[in-house]
Amino acid sequence: MIDFRFGIMLASQASTWPEMLDAARRADRLDYDHLWTWDHLHAIVGDALQPIYEGYTILGAWAAATERINLGLLVGANPFRNPGVVAKAVTTLDHVSSGRAIAGLGAAWFRYEHEAHGLDFGSSVGERLDWLDEATAAIRILLDGGVVTSERGAHYAFSSLEHHPDPIQRHLPIMIGGGGEKKTLRTVARFADYWNVSATPADLARKNAILDEHCAAVGRDPAAITRTSGCWIVIRDTKAAAERVWAEQMARNHSDLRDDDRYRLFFGPPAYIAERLLEHVGAGFTSTIVEMATPYDAETIERLISDVKPLVDRG
Repeated sequence: MIDFRFGIMLASQASTWPEMLDAARRADRLDYDHLWTWDHLHAIVGDALQPIYEGYTILGAWAAATERINLGLLVGANPFRNPGVVAKAVTTLDHVSSGRAIAGLGAAWFRYEHEAHGLDFGSSVGERLDWLDEATAAIRILLDGGVVTSERGAHYAFSSLEHHPDPIQRHLPIMIGGGGEKKTLRTVARFADYWNVSATPADLARKNAILDEHCAAVGRDPAAITRTSGCWIVIRDTKAAAERVWAEQMARNHSDLRDDDRYRLFFGPPAYIAERLLEHVGAGFTSTIVEMATPYDAETIERLISDVKPLVDRG
């Protein structure tokens, strides 16, 4: 028997606050494990200048409006903020939510929003990943009640930095998103409690094995890291009906179906969705985070728990 856990990510573009609040409360009532939103300053699906909300503000409002679901950014864009400020924000979220915060972290990829805001995007993906590793190390120390002073030549310049109060959680979990096999997965092995990646089942299995190798290299128990896959799901009794719902969502977001995303688009009845998710289980993943665009689909949110989860749990 599997206890497969579901998270849900409510995309913050092309939405309204009442819609985001209603969907978050629904997920909270239905016993989803975790609730996420994007950390973007411009829309990433369709026209970049569509309306979009800021991530940490959403999480704080959700914290006050929900009771049990864990909360985080999928994932926080490291170049947006000083890591010390991130640690303070996540600790504050942990207090507002009575101990439900997750520190979602990633290297960032959307150049446009950085350049438009005058934020340093770095000279390469590799440089941003180095920044992420350094930032995550500092955030882990701060969340654990330690003191951070940067080494000479480091990207950040912390000087005897310490924070009060500590988080409510004795070990506030860190989520790292991304699938880079040399740098990202090494950072995951060193610091993460959750890892999220989107890939085909074969690639999920391969990356999972590589993460195990990184864990062995740093002396970390691989079982300490929860593997979460990423996918987009619409549940209806027929594939055609599900695709019509998806088309409505993409129309709202001024976009269409992208061929390079087909591997993670699951449309159809519960048995089909469960079959696809069991492929992820076979690759070593015990949880998935379902990304959802506006208008948020209440039927899918409901049926993932009532119809799909029992099928996946039975294997």
